[in-house]
Amino acid sequence: MLLTAEGCQQRRDRLWNAVGDDVEWVLIADPRHVCYLSGFWVNPLSFSNGERALLLLRRDGSSSLFADNFTRRTAVVDPCVSDEVIHAWYDHKHSVENRDDALLKAFEETKAALANSRGVVEGEAVPLTLLPMGAGDVDLGHTIRELRRAKHDDELQLLRRCMRAGDAGHARALEVIRPGMTEFELYREVQAAAQEAAGCPALVYGDFRANNAQVPKAGGLPTDYAMQAGDLFILDYSVVIQGYRSDFTNTLAVGEPTSDQQRLFDTCLRALEVAQSTLDTGTKAAEVYEAASMVLDEGGFGPLAHHAGHGLGLGHPEAPVFGPESTDVLVTGDVVTIEPGAYVPGIGGVRVEHNYVITESGSERLSNHKIALR
Repeated sequence: MLLTAEGCQQRRDRLWNAVGDDVEWVLIADPRHVCYLSGFWVNPLSFSNGERALLLLRRDGSSSLFADNFTRRTAVVDPCVSDEVIHAWYDHKHSVENRDDALLKAFEETKAALANSRGVVEGEAVPLTLLPMGAGDVDLGHTIRELRRAKHDDELQLLRRCMRAGDAGHARALEVIRPGMTEFELYREVQAAAQEAAGCPALVYGDFRANNAQVPKAGGLPTDYAMQAGDLFILDYSVVIQGYRSDFTNTLAVGEPTSDQQRLFDTCLRALEVAQSTLDTGTKAAEVYEAASMVLDEGGFGPLAHHAGHGLGLGHPEAPVFGPESTDVLVTGDVVTIEPGAYVPGIGGVRVEHNYVITESGSERLSNHKIALR
């Protein structure tokens, strides 16, 4: 399940309602927002990783995608647009020009046609001096980021696919982790299981690191360290499909956990459960943080040293942020993580995490991995 034409149209309608009746066109440059409104996403595992397209939306309902030929061919799916203007950037024969110049050449003829109408350009992702004057009272990037919080059905279906892939990787880790296995070997097992469950080339990133009583780390990229009995392994990773991502955690014991490690783990899990119970439309993000932090503090492992979670979608992290000074308030359709953790000298580091969608009457858990030391 990927983003649908119906979902893209619903998101465009919300955008037009937000920018005002006097705006006749908008030009989108942020790759995440181009994806959000058209479904066009360059696979980060391709040779065009980091490149982008421009998306022009017009008040009359028509839409155009502008890209160079190599960026276009590495897209995950065909975009939901009226037409495409593709500039031949590379033909296997000639020298290549600056890729942004190629992008602007694709847009050149259309730019002239917009000169006498009022529109909005997103930020400074393209040289504003080369484009028609925008409506200065509209911050298009900020507006779209706010709209992104309330997820549509096609976004939730795509996020559920990411969650299933993440669940598969966590299940595999519980099956195979053992003393003597390197962090990188475990990472490869997780990667393979997640990719198979995703059913497509997907990006897998996050924390794949062991820690112990002497060095209670919070995470990091995997190394060739061979894990030893008594270590704890924080497995906190995301699976990204068409720009959308999961992000959830378990901590695994390498061998039998000590009684102190089990107590630390149980306290973190209790903090997760208490914070989860606060999730609802209208809840202040700072209150979610306080709920998790209080449990850790009362258990002798707090207060919580980092955020208690954050929003998810096309960004990581994105609003809302569950921090002690956050001013965010939960809205219906937010997809969020809760991830309490504690890293205690003499015991080790533990973090656990689930993902949720905020509903009108509370929340629904999206991740279904087993949270257990063994």
